[in-house]
Amino acid sequence: MCTAFVSIEPSSAVPVLLLSVRDEYAGRQWLPPDRHWPGQPSVLGGLDLAAGGTWLAAEPGGPGAEPVAACLLNGFGAMAPAQARLSRGDLPLTAVRDGGIAHLDLERYDPFHLVLVRPDGARVLSWGGGSPEERELPTGLSVVLNDGLEGLAATRTTSELVRTLMAARAAHFRARFEAAARPEPAAGPTEEAWGAWLPIVAGDGLPLDAPEALVQRREFGDGRIWGSSSISLLAFRPDGLRYDFGRAPVTGPAGDRWRRIV
Repeated sequence: MCTAFVSIEPSSAVPVLLLSVRDEYAGRQWLPPDRHWPGQPSVLGGLDLAAGGTWLAAEPGGPGAEPVAACLLNGFGAMAPAQARLSRGDLPLTAVRDGGIAHLDLERYDPFHLVLVRPDGARVLSWGGGSPEERELPTGLSVVLNDGLEGLAATRTTSELVRTLMAARAAHFRARFEAAARPEPAAGPTEEAWGAWLPIVAGDGLPLDAPEALVQRREFGDGRIWGSSSISLLAFRPDGLRYDFGRAPVTGPAGDRWRRIV
C-alpha cells in the first residue's frame, strides 16, 4: 500500500513537494538511491534488485533543463498477459527520460499509477486495463494511493479492509500536513530543511500496525512480512531538486538516519 503526497503552491520559493513511501515484502532486495543505470547516467533512484527497475526515478536537471521525477504505485484491475508482461519498474525511468509514457503499450503492464512531478506541477497516469486516466494535480495537497488519485481511480480494490486502511491513512495525514507549516527546503540537514513536516513524514508517532499508519509493518502469520521499506522527500524549484531519503523506519531504536541524495 504505497502512498504519495504532492503539495503544489505556485507562489512558493519551492513550488512542488513530493513525499513517497514505498511498501513492499521484506524479502524483496533493493539498493538505496544512486546512479544505477548506465544508459541514464544522471538519473537517481533506488534499485529494485528483483527486476532492475525502480519505484522512483529523479532527473536532477541542470543548465537549460528542469528537474523531473516519476513515482510508481501499484494499482488494481486486469493483469497483463503473462507471456507479454513487462516490469513496471521501468516506467519511472522511461517517464523521466521521455517526459511521460503515453507512447508505451500499457497492455503489457500490470495496473499502476505513475506520478510525474516537475517544478510547475504534477500529473498522475492511472492504468487498470481499458483506457488510461491522466489528471493534472490541483494547487494544494493531493494524495495518491493504490486506488489512484484521492482513491478515485476507475479500477479500485475490492477489499473493504484495504479500502478502509487507505482512507484512514489519507484522512489522518492530510489533516496533519495541512495543519503544519509547509516547508521550503533549501540547504542544510534534512531536519532543518523539512521542518515541521519531518516528524509527520517519519510516521507521526503512530504504531507500525495502526490502521492509519503511513510507515507500517504487517505480519501475515506465514512468515511473510509486508511493510514500509523507504521514504523519499523531494523538493522542486525551477533551478534544481532536493532529494532526501531514509530507510523505514527512520525513528525509534531501530531507525535509520535521513540522508540527502546529492
